[in-house]
Amino acid sequence: MSGWVQSFLLLVATILSSAEETCPDVKVIGVGASDKLNILRGCPGTPGIQGPQGPAGPAGAKAAQNCKEWLDQGGTISGWYTIYTPYGLPLSVLCDMETDGGGWIVFQRRADGSVDFYRDWNSYKRGFGRKESEFWLGNDNLHLLTATGNFQLRVDLTDFSEQRTYAAYSNFRIAGEAQNYTLSLGGFTGGDAGDSLSGHKNFAFSTKDRDNKGSCAQRFKGGWWYEACHYSNLNGLYLRGDHTSYANGVNWSAGKGYYYSYKVSEMKIRPQPQD
Repeated sequence: MSGWVQSFLLLVATILSSAEETCPDVKVIGVGASDKLNILRGCPGTPGIQGPQGPAGPAGAKAAQNCKEWLDQGGTISGWYTIYTPYGLPLSVLCDMETDGGGWIVFQRRADGSVDFYRDWNSYKRGFGRKESEFWLGNDNLHLLTATGNFQLRVDLTDFSEQRTYAAYSNFRIAGEAQNYTLSLGGFTGGDAGDSLSGHKNFAFSTKDRDNKGSCAQRFKGGWWYEACHYSNLNGLYLRGDHTSYANGVNWSAGKGYYYSYKVSEMKIRPQPQD
């Protein structure tokens, strides 16, 4: 091998040795008898100028903020869905997709007496219960859900003879904890159960350890918007129909009075249609 070829190969080997440290994609095939060096690939060059931005892709489905939006997106089966509050927080809720057109968030349910509703302030603040039976969604969640819009409220009641009645209201809203989750309510809009909630509007929520109205929560064994003391008490004791104690059951006075505790109670909301 001539001297100049050896010098050239030494120079190339030095360059390749340096390249292999910084360019892992450089591969030396080898030096043959013909003194020819075969290189598969060298270092990449300097990146070119960024090209123009391509067109936007199709818009994805909007994250549902309530059960009505889930219904509009094709969720027609009642059950538990994940919605997002106006502040982007995920929340698992029971959606009633059947009653009166569907799209209801169920925030209160009594059905069998398996869950104790005579609880403290923090329990009602956070929410409690079991998905498969009875629950309270939580006052903080109710405030978040209703703070930025107008909502219908529907109260569905079933007695122990399986007779079903309801009451409906407009402009349901719950204030924040600083205002003791005060109930705002528009008008009674109908229903054969009669009106047993309008008398509670503009009153604060009370529990056994934070009673904002004359010890009503302790006397009537629930958490509610008591008004010295109540026309309804759907979070009272589960007393299974007729009872002798006064007004401490799952009561709706305009329906079956103060001595009858309903079998099933559901309170539910959905966005109010715009005029």
